[in-house]
Amino acid sequence: MNTMMTPSDWLQLAGHFASLSLLGVGGAITTTPEMQRFLVLQQHWLSQEQFSSSIALAQAAPGPNILFIALMGWNVGLNAAGGMGAGATAWWLALLGMTLAMLGSLLPSCTLNYLATRWAHRNQHLLAVRAFKTGMAPVVIGLLISIGWLLSASHDRPGDWRLWLLTAIATLLVWQTRLHLLLLMGAGALLGAFGLV
Repeated sequence: MNTMMTPSDWLQLAGHFASLSLLGVGGAITTTPEMQRFLVLQQHWLSQEQFSSSIALAQAAPGPNILFIALMGWNVGLNAAGGMGAGATAWWLALLGMTLAMLGSLLPSCTLNYLATRWAHRNQHLLAVRAFKTGMAPVVIGLLISIGWLLSASHDRPGDWRLWLLTAIATLLVWQTRLHLLLLMGAGALLGAFGLV
């Protein structure tokens, strides 16, 4: 995938991740539907495959799950360079994309989180603080369900009932058991490798 990016495009990338950073209640993963709309559908800076692969790889890797944002920024930079064949240019633009995406995603939310947590800790006795914490739980759950829906619906075979069944079973297992997510991801990979889904 080859995309040309101007300096204003790079600023727009950082700005978009910064705005999503302030909306990411429950973590950056909850804003992936908007990332997909912006990066894949609107700007065409990433393909759907690159988008989904960034999330899958980051979730399988050890470390914080926000790594998928670094991978998306990396892929945007690679696409702006014309791919890995561009040599040093590809590396520099990939690093630029990764850095802008991560800074945009981390700085606003970390600053807001630090200030809000200090205030909430000092005022934890207030009814409004307790009500806010209680009210945010269903919002986070709804956002996580929308992510699962988006990733399941974006598959090459949206009408395949086996994929939807696998998604439902994985959801129930995560909800009702303490199975490690890597076991479920491995089981899904095996099912895919044998052509069952």
